[in-house]
Amino acid sequence: MPIEPRPVLKLAKVQDMNIKEGATVLVRVDYNVPMKDGVVTDDTRIRESQKTVKYLLDKKCKVVLIAHFGRPKGKVEPKYSLKPVVPYVEKIMGVKVHFGEDCIGPSALSAIQGAGQSEIVLLENLRYHPEEEKNDDNFGKELAKNGEFFVQEAFGALHRAHASTSAVTKYLPGGIGFLVQKELEYLEKIMTNPQRPYVAVVGGAKVSDKIDVLYSLIDRVDAILVGGAMAYTFLAAQNTNIGKSLVEQDKIEEAKKIILKAFKNNVDFMLPSDHIAVKEVKEGAEKHVTQSMAIPDDMIAVDIGPRTEMVFSDKIKAAKTIFWNGPMGIFEMKDFVSGTKSVAYAIAEATKKGAITILGGGDTVSALKVSGIKPDEVSHCSTGGGASLEFVEGKILPGVQALNKN
Repeated sequence: MPIEPRPVLKLAKVQDMNIKEGATVLVRVDYNVPMKDGVVTDDTRIRESQKTVKYLLDKKCKVVLIAHFGRPKGKVEPKYSLKPVVPYVEKIMGVKVHFGEDCIGPSALSAIQGAGQSEIVLLENLRYHPEEEKNDDNFGKELAKNGEFFVQEAFGALHRAHASTSAVTKYLPGGIGFLVQKELEYLEKIMTNPQRPYVAVVGGAKVSDKIDVLYSLIDRVDAILVGGAMAYTFLAAQNTNIGKSLVEQDKIEEAKKIILKAFKNNVDFMLPSDHIAVKEVKEGAEKHVTQSMAIPDDMIAVDIGPRTEMVFSDKIKAAKTIFWNGPMGIFEMKDFVSGTKSVAYAIAEATKKGAITILGGGDTVSALKVSGIKPDEVSHCSTGGGASLEFVEGKILPGVQALNKN
C-alpha cells in the first residue's frame, strides 16, 4: 500500500526557534543507557545529544534535561535513578550538571533556580510518575513549568505517546534537536526517494516482530535478504526441512503471504542457501555447514552459511541504498558471529563506494560493534530501534505528530 509522505521536515528545528540568549530550555533526551552496578557501560546516547545541548549552552541557556530510565512502573525505585548519569553528562558536555530529585514540582524548580547560565540540570526519572506513560495532560503541564522552550531530542521515545513526548508540547513552543533532525532526514531518504538498487537486510529472532516492516519494505525495495532465526519460519513456509531450528508455527501462513507479495512486486526475497548448524547451542559446539537450504533433523541452525555470506555480500556491495535491521545469527556467541560480521563488512564497503546505509535497531548497532566496524563507517546508525522500525512501517510517530500539531 502506498504511504503518504509525512510532513517530517516541516517541524521547527532548534536552530530556527528564536530561542533567546539566557533562556531556560527543556530538552527531552534519551538517556536510557546500559548500566551495571551504577556504572554506565555505553555512553553513546549521551554523546548523541551533545550537539543540541552544546548549541544551547553556547547561547548561554540554562539546559534542563528530562529522560526516562528503565521500567520503574510509576514508582520510585533507587536502582532506576538517573543520578549516576550526572558525572557522564558533566564529562561529555564539559559543564557543571545539577541534579533535581524529581522531574516536576518544588525540587525540580529549585534545582533549576540554583543553576547558572550555560549550566545543565538533569531531572530525575520521568517514569517515577505513572502519569508519564499515560500521557497525562496535567503532568505535561507540570513538566512545561521547567522551561520556556521545549526541544525534542529523544528519537528512541518518539514512537510512544507519553507526557514528555506529547502532552508537554501543548504548553511550550517546541521543536526538534539536531539528532532527531538527522534521524528523520535519513529515514525519510529511504522512504521517499531511495537511490537504486535498494536492498534491505532483515534478521533477528521473530517474524512476528517484523511483519509490518517487511510489508512496507516490499513496497519500496529491490531485494530483501533474510537471516537470523526468522529465516527458518520462511523456510518452513516453503516446506524446507529446518531440523530443530526455531520456528513460529503460528506465523507460517503470514510468511507465505509475505513471500507471495514479494514475488508479485518483483522483489528478490532471498533466504539463506546454507547454514551453520549445531547439535547443541553452546560455545565450542561442533559446527556443520549444511549442503543446502535444508537443515538435518537433529540440528539447530545458528547462523547463515559461507555460501549465503558470499551471495548476501555481493548483493549488498552492488546496492546504492541499504537498510539493515537485525543480526544474521546468534551473534552474542563468538562462534556464531560470522554471518553478521560479513553483512557489516559488506555494508561498510558499500558506504565507502557512496551508498546510503542505515542501521535501525539496538541489536543491529551491537552487531556492528561486535564486527569491529565503527558507526562512522556507515551513513547512519539509528539510536531508536522501535521508532526507526515504526517509521519504516509508515506509521506516524506520536512524538512527531504532537510537535506538528502544536
